[in-house]
Amino acid sequence: MSTPTAAATTAAPYDQAAFAAFLDGRDEPAWVTESRRAAFATYSELVAEPLEEEEWKRVELRAFQPDAYTLQPAGSQTPPPPTLMRDRAEYAGHVVHVNGQAVDESLDEALASSGVRFGDLSRLVREEPDLLEPHLLSRGVAGDTDRFSAWHAAFWTGGTVLYVPAGVEVTSPLYSLVGLAADAAADFSHTLVILENGARATLLEETASADSNTTGLHVGAVELLVAAGARLQYVQLQNWNERTWHIAHQAGRVDADASLQWTVAGLGGRLTHIHQDVRLDGRGAHAEVNGLSFATGRQRMSYYTQQSHHAPDTSSDLLYRTVLRDNSRGVWRGMIRVDPEAQKTDGYQRNDTLLLSPDARIDAIPGLEIEADDVRCTHGATAGRVNAEQVFYLMSRGLSEYEAMHMIVHGFFQVVSDRISIDLVREALGQAVERKLGIAD
Repeated sequence: MSTPTAAATTAAPYDQAAFAAFLDGRDEPAWVTESRRAAFATYSELVAEPLEEEEWKRVELRAFQPDAYTLQPAGSQTPPPPTLMRDRAEYAGHVVHVNGQAVDESLDEALASSGVRFGDLSRLVREEPDLLEPHLLSRGVAGDTDRFSAWHAAFWTGGTVLYVPAGVEVTSPLYSLVGLAADAAADFSHTLVILENGARATLLEETASADSNTTGLHVGAVELLVAAGARLQYVQLQNWNERTWHIAHQAGRVDADASLQWTVAGLGGRLTHIHQDVRLDGRGAHAEVNGLSFATGRQRMSYYTQQSHHAPDTSSDLLYRTVLRDNSRGVWRGMIRVDPEAQKTDGYQRNDTLLLSPDARIDAIPGLEIEADDVRCTHGATAGRVNAEQVFYLMSRGLSEYEAMHMIVHGFFQVVSDRISIDLVREALGQAVERKLGIAD
């Protein structure tokens, strides 16, 4: 377990000269450049300071060597990695990033004519800067949360933008892929979703590695901005190889009578740490947050979740389920915060963990901070091992041990997958679980 002092020594290698060289290679509006300069100044201060103890003290960073990973030059295009979702459905649009560079993007012409924008962030920030300036890194993810958020805000390279104008409904899902193919590549991609009043859309996003042996680093951010009356379904399926570090800050902002369904699946990565913040800003706002993770070997998965109720009559429902096997470790730190004016809040959070081996470990810590006096907020966490009698019973019916374990794990995850209305996502998650258990190709 790393201490704050140990974490403070994990400094990133990007100095002033490296940052200047990075800016020289960018073609961006002046406001983007100034935002990067401010973020780099913040990063330079925070990189020498301890990380916030409550969030990071259970995250093992001593083996992390940031100078081992580099941003890849533009033009170094390689084929996208194999995925679980990309070729299994017809999408209204897609954008594919490999090694931090967009290699393919498309959008249905009728949607483009209706004002929808979907594609590479680096391109759209040049082509439509006035559209993105009020939103990018200003309303969702804060660039001064810690050294990693500031590092990302200074060096983000590409990512996905989805903008849906007021009243427009995107009936078919959109797809985004963030891939790593080069060894020791660093990815700083950024996902920005903006739904105006009454808009509707579904975005399925996936991360993947081209090779199981390459090392990689992802320092990312996700911003989901849902205006009044809008409806957004967002899925992120994290499926890096087990030699990739995944550190991300993610935020959702939900306005009056709007709804956000947010699903996070963690399958790959050497170490995963996600700072997830859902903010209910307007009366009647609702957020459903689904989390599913499966760690094996010596994987480490950590989630720091916050549900912040800033207005009355808001509701949030968070359910995370985790399966740990071998020597893997899991951390979940959840918090529901209710402002004094957020009366009639209904907040719920729960984390359940299934341990498949005696050496696996989970630290689950729910919490409440309530300043209103007319609310209903509940929280809880459970952890338990597989019942040996269940395994024996299934094996006595002709199943192998792996098949029996798959049935048990599938049933454990079923509570989360039943909340997901997209068949493709449920099927992809089922296939991924089979692979983790070693019973699929």
